[in-house]
Amino acid sequence: MKATIERATLLRCLSHVQSVVERRNTIPILSNVLIEAAPDNSVRLMATDLDLQIIESMGAVSVDSPGAITVSAHLLFDIARKLPDGSQVSLETADNRMIVKAGRSRFQLPTLPRDDFPVIVEGDLPTSFEIPARTLAELIDRTRFAISTEETRYYLNGIFFHVTDDVLRAAATDGHRLARFTLPRPEGAEGMPDVIVPRKCVGELRKLLEEVLDTNVLVDLSASKVRFTLGGEHGVVLTSKLIDGTFPDYSRVIPTGNDKLLRLDPRSFFQGVDRVATIATEKTRAVKMTLETDRVTLSVTSPDNGTAAEEVPAEYTSPGFEIGFNANYLKDILSQIDGDNVELHLADAGAPTLIRKDEKSSALYVLMPMRV
Repeated sequence: MKATIERATLLRCLSHVQSVVERRNTIPILSNVLIEAAPDNSVRLMATDLDLQIIESMGAVSVDSPGAITVSAHLLFDIARKLPDGSQVSLETADNRMIVKAGRSRFQLPTLPRDDFPVIVEGDLPTSFEIPARTLAELIDRTRFAISTEETRYYLNGIFFHVTDDVLRAAATDGHRLARFTLPRPEGAEGMPDVIVPRKCVGELRKLLEEVLDTNVLVDLSASKVRFTLGGEHGVVLTSKLIDGTFPDYSRVIPTGNDKLLRLDPRSFFQGVDRVATIATEKTRAVKMTLETDRVTLSVTSPDNGTAAEEVPAEYTSPGFEIGFNANYLKDILSQIDGDNVELHLADAGAPTLIRKDEKSSALYVLMPMRV
């Protein structure tokens, strides 16, 4: 194989594919990226961790001899990153080595044969629909902070997608908070199976979306696999296994009868929580909210660091009471709310609280209170 590629093009593609590759691997070939050069002057890069696979095609300056080889993904990326701007990079294979040349630099890297490289077999992906990249990016941003990191509850380690009536819903929860995002059902998503897209796939997808926000993303899926195609023909194809588990019926924890409505400015509320939480410790992460007619008093008491309190203006017409929340969880949710208004629908100090921008908002959050 011998191909010459613009450094900027190579670097962009490598930055996408190498982030799928785990830093530590017990199987050596999984540290590598598969490079395939075709006679039509296109070069395809592919990387996998056996659960997630990414393929990206790019145009080469020239392909002198087609072929395929695998080489260390992180090493090649680091080399490409350090090569001078505007240079052309020549990749050539000889005697189980890859020779990388650019300007006056020359590297010889060990390789492994392409036949050893594992490929995820997609099988049949019967459900297929398109979704605007910007909408998909917002959906991920509004929900992924609530994905659980507890390995024992593996079925919560991703975003749950399901179709009900005329809407597509995405939800994530870690048992303490829930985030749900709703959008009109895309054409072709009827009869779609309920799927849980793993956290790593969500993270990689979000990074890739940043560069194609004005395009549509093609989503193909079955009950066990999902494939995202971004940027059309010369774009990126991300394929992932889905989490094999049952997501809990989260609709049961969304409160419907919370009759106490609190309205505030999300920015001043976030800043107030952030300030009083400065003295909070691991043991006392709770911020106490004392609700009165025209204000909320936020307070934190820490046996080691003393006390803090701040008043935030608010609209509230129900009887006053006290409720406590994990300060970080509250800040995570508030940082997702754009605009000048956030609504908290409360019941009492022990019941889950519903948080949203207003009743028309696509995003909805539920937060469990803490004892204070």
